Amino acid sequence: MMHRKRMFTALMATMGSLCLAAMVNAGPYELSKDDLTDPKGIASQEVSLFGIKLGDDEGKALDGLVNEKIPGIKAEQEATFIFLLDQRKPTGPMAGVRVQDGKVDLIFINNRFAYKTRGIFRNVLNSESPDDVRKLLGKEDYGDENVMGAILAYDKQGFQVNYLGKDVNVEFSLPH
Repeated sequence: MMHRKRMFTALMATMGSLCLAAMVNAGPYELSKDDLTDPKGIASQEVSLFGIKLGDDEGKALDGLVNEKIPGIKAEQEATFIFLLDQRKPTGPMAGVRVQDGKVDLIFINNRFAYKTRGIFRNVLNSESPDDVRKLLGKEDYGDENVMGAILAYDKQGFQVNYLGKDVNVEFSLPH
């Protein structure tokens, strides 16, 4: 009986350590600062864009992206989106968030944001082909590839890569 208790205690301690290691591995990832290199460590709930995460309320998104001055970036709000534009070449949004029902439900970045991002997504945004994206992130959960481009969905991790030739977009949303 005592041997079973010790085995059970050891098993529970091991399980607790594994759970803690999993939580540490999928830690917060700030797109503009952190150098994440392991694609398995990506979870959309832990991704932030200048401190804004999925599920944050609209007020926090406005304060963090529009009211707070971010060097080199111009912020604009249009309907449900807050767009971030490169002040050097404001040809279109390079990143942003969508707010619906008072909460951030989408974070996006594209190849114009590559110079600001760190880690694996810098390489994804500069990819030359959908196969380059797969080499970096692994096989997608599902996708669609045609002559126009490719959609690579990583739904379990909560993001999707849209590859359209020179235009590469990454959208983060809550996992399905």
